Amino acid sequence: MQKAAEYFRSFRRTPDDTHIDTLDGLRVLIILIVGWFHIWQQSWFSPYFSMGKTYISLDFLLRSGYMWVDGMLLLSGFLLYLPYTRSGSKLPGAVPFYKRRLVRILPSYLLCVAFFFAGACFEGRYGSVLDAVKDLAAHLTFTHTFFYFSYLGSPINGVLWTLAVEVQFYLLFPLLARCFKKKPVITYIVMAAAAFVYRYYVGATKPDTSMWFNQLPAFLDVYANGFVAASAFAALRKTLGEQADSKVKIFFTALTVVCVCLLLQIARAQAGSMGYDAIRQGQMDRRFSFTAVLACLMVCSAFSCTALRFLLGNRVMRYLAAISFQFYMYHQWIAVKLREIKFIPSASETPWSSSDHVWQVSFTVLSFVLAILLSTLITYLFERPVARALRRKLGVQKKT
Repeated sequence: MQKAAEYFRSFRRTPDDTHIDTLDGLRVLIILIVGWFHIWQQSWFSPYFSMGKTYISLDFLLRSGYMWVDGMLLLSGFLLYLPYTRSGSKLPGAVPFYKRRLVRILPSYLLCVAFFFAGACFEGRYGSVLDAVKDLAAHLTFTHTFFYFSYLGSPINGVLWTLAVEVQFYLLFPLLARCFKKKPVITYIVMAAAAFVYRYYVGATKPDTSMWFNQLPAFLDVYANGFVAASAFAALRKTLGEQADSKVKIFFTALTVVCVCLLLQIARAQAGSMGYDAIRQGQMDRRFSFTAVLACLMVCSAFSCTALRFLLGNRVMRYLAAISFQFYMYHQWIAVKLREIKFIPSASETPWSSSDHVWQVSFTVLSFVLAILLSTLITYLFERPVARALRRKLGVQKKT
């Protein structure tokens, strides 16, 4: 009982910068929405609720679910820069930083690439040996977003494009973090302006934006918003101290609710985009506002009321956050395979389009369950043991 009481009291204290509990829940919600979007693409199941005369549909949230990938990159920028917001903290050294990121993502990434590459070869999905070698080489060098054959035309897991963008950003991070710490306003303006100019150029000059709208330059303002959010969190924590009063918590809880409402409005507007060109252009147009509001939500929720912090930062959320990396990489493949092999029986040949509600619900639930189970196994039997071994070998301290 004493441990339980202490656990609940921890949500009353201001979170420190080593672990912001609410970010666990936000990470989970962001990745689950992205995952639900990919599963929805296979099931076409859009849940709705009827409360008296009020009809609530989540269809808009699923149709715009791809937007939340931007939130994943925003969260990455927040967490990457957070350690350097501490008073007296050293600017990031390139080699130690690269070692930490290598330990964090490379083993799981290589396992995922090897699994999907072997599957593609076994299924004969490459036209020639040269095609297979080129695709593999692009993925192993994190340059697969640069080429059609290894991005849009690759049989290897499509969601891995985000890892390419992340690693490309890692190469720039030590320099950008130094610039932001010394000249935050100028650095922010340069990063945001570069993203706006790039997206305008893509929208104005490229008839087909599919190869262009998710390249690293299109996300520089997203990462910059993450830097600002981390700095704002550190400043607020220093100002509020260890224990914020109830009025402060109510204020930040209200701001959190406002941010959620704004995000839903942006998602609803994006869901109204019709056609692939309009969808991509809409996402580029809304990328800054969406991630700016989401950045505010990340900061405000950290200082919100105890109940909300517990909702976002409890042990279940922490567990789901721990397996979220693996969930992101494998959930889409599981959903596609379940549909391909017709694992769930249906009287219809196409239950996703014939509104077989039982099939749609069963498919959606099973896709999530299997993805969570597989993610748990890979996280605790592969990712974490390998990370511990690499940290010991490379002399790397455990960091976010």
